[in-house]
Amino acid sequence: MRPMSMGRRVRGILGRDWKIAYLFVLPMVVLMAGLIFWPFISAILMSTTTFNFLTGATNDVGLRNYERLYTNSDYLLSLSNTINFTFWSLSIKFVTGMIIAMILHSKLPWRNLMSAIMLLPWIVPEIVTALAWKSIYDPLFGGLNPILQGAGLIDKPLGWLSDSNLALGSVIAVNVWKGIPFFTLLLLAGLKAIDTELYESANVDGANAVQRFRYVTLPGMRYVILVVLLLSFISTFNQFGLIFLMTGGGPSGATRLYSILAYEKAIGSLQYGPGSAIALSVAPLMAFLIYLLSKYMRHDERAAGVEKKKLGIGKFFGAIFSFFLDILFWPFDMLNKGFEKLGLAIRRRVTGSSQKPMFKPEGRERMGIGIRILILLPIMVFVLFPFYWVLITSFKTTTQISQRQSIFWPDPPTLNQYQELIFGSPFLIWLGNSLLVAALATIISVAIAALAAYALTRLKFLGAGLLTTAILITYLLPGTLIFIPLYQTLSDLGLINSYGALLTTYPTFLVPFATWVLIGYFRSIPVELEEAAMIDGASRLYAFVRITLPLAAPALLSVALFAFTNAWNEFLFAFVFITSESLRTLPIGLQSMVVGDILPWGELMAASLLTAIPVAILYMYAQRFLVGGLTVGAVKG
Repeated sequence: MRPMSMGRRVRGILGRDWKIAYLFVLPMVVLMAGLIFWPFISAILMSTTTFNFLTGATNDVGLRNYERLYTNSDYLLSLSNTINFTFWSLSIKFVTGMIIAMILHSKLPWRNLMSAIMLLPWIVPEIVTALAWKSIYDPLFGGLNPILQGAGLIDKPLGWLSDSNLALGSVIAVNVWKGIPFFTLLLLAGLKAIDTELYESANVDGANAVQRFRYVTLPGMRYVILVVLLLSFISTFNQFGLIFLMTGGGPSGATRLYSILAYEKAIGSLQYGPGSAIALSVAPLMAFLIYLLSKYMRHDERAAGVEKKKLGIGKFFGAIFSFFLDILFWPFDMLNKGFEKLGLAIRRRVTGSSQKPMFKPEGRERMGIGIRILILLPIMVFVLFPFYWVLITSFKTTTQISQRQSIFWPDPPTLNQYQELIFGSPFLIWLGNSLLVAALATIISVAIAALAAYALTRLKFLGAGLLTTAILITYLLPGTLIFIPLYQTLSDLGLINSYGALLTTYPTFLVPFATWVLIGYFRSIPVELEEAAMIDGASRLYAFVRITLPLAAPALLSVALFAFTNAWNEFLFAFVFITSESLRTLPIGLQSMVVGDILPWGELMAASLLTAIPVAILYMYAQRFLVGGLTVGAVKG
């Protein structure tokens, strides 16, 4: 009887399924502890040290590295750049994404095609985005200056990335181009979730378009908007690859963000302590944002309502925010009323009555569609032009590019750039490296994520809630906060400049997201199916492999696609951890083709096109799974 009693006592403490549950989550725990949390702790410890190049000794300096930051002009400038970059990028992306989402949510011909076009920048690798826009901005060979000169907006070519007054605004425009699809996708999902009866009731009460947006749309989307803004803030504030590839932080530090300064100090100057202090100086802000995100991404409407009622804090801040919105929307409301009065006056003059409509319902509907298309058209040109520029440049000869012959069309088209790229450079080696690393990282990450997600949704064990929270935190933790200690850890293990460095570190940003998405999907699968199989004698492992995984095939495909595209596009870790040309992935290989001021634009554009094609094919093949995984698992999971 004593062993039975002891077993029950252990199960009572550790949970009913603790034996198999801990086996399922062990790979996840090892990954998080060894490659995320420990490097983060190491970064904190490292930030209190300095390295003396004369003696070769590491000295403890306490908080002195942090104290020096606030009198360091380079750091203060980088922080100012980061704040400006984030504020303007976020503001423009939100407004533009909301406009596009509302247009795509309305009646529109070819809506699915337009939606697919708007999502294209999201799937393009970061290196392709950087090179495409760098080519467009080029003052000698680019396409932007001729367009603006032809329109009479400028009288001479401008150095968009070489002028310190223009550089930050230029990279903000690129970040907006890259980030619009994310906002459009999630805001469109939020719009679809609003009950149409609310709009009908507002119409009956006489609310105009501005009032319907202010009092129906915004309140109905408040949690989606908060999640989207917080997620985008974290990724934008910690941006590295896009800016580094386009400007390297120049000119004269005009685009040097804090993440680039941390890299320059730690990896470039081998000052790991001060570099870690720069990276960790924003950790309190990231911690606060991650706390907010964890709260809203796991939001329970009724629980939140009870909390607000108890504390009254939510109601107080809600009233302040509502007052702010009223002030913000007042000019738009007045402008809308002015247009309504103008419309009534025109109607009275044309028809002789303010009650008689000027157009039939079909005419009004066609006019509304026309106006929406006119609004959407310049945005679509903005989205599509970089793709067109990459395509035509890749089919030009070097002479056509350098002598600016037939700027917007190859005359005649040629495959010379592709031949030079494939047979005259290590492009195929880089391609093979990317395929190998992305495929293996995807298999490893999805396997670890599937085991952990199943344990967290189906099994009862001590620490499940804590592990779920930890997964969300690691999912949101920016790579810029841990790449410095990861570099030292990999150096100690002898993995620097090897496939192992990437296969070890890529799961750190792939697994948490994949797990979060799979948790949402596994919860939707009826548990009775597994229970019936286990009643018939099946083990828990058999039920997982033969019942749950087949039913979760769409979710597995979704996270596999997401993992592959992110591993395929990754720049920061590959750039820091790989130095050998034979081991470079495509993003690093393409970046190495730029030598000083010499840019082989034809080959770079050909390489960019070939780099984007595999991801585009995967995306087109399973678009609905990828989009469904992001909107359902990531936001509602």
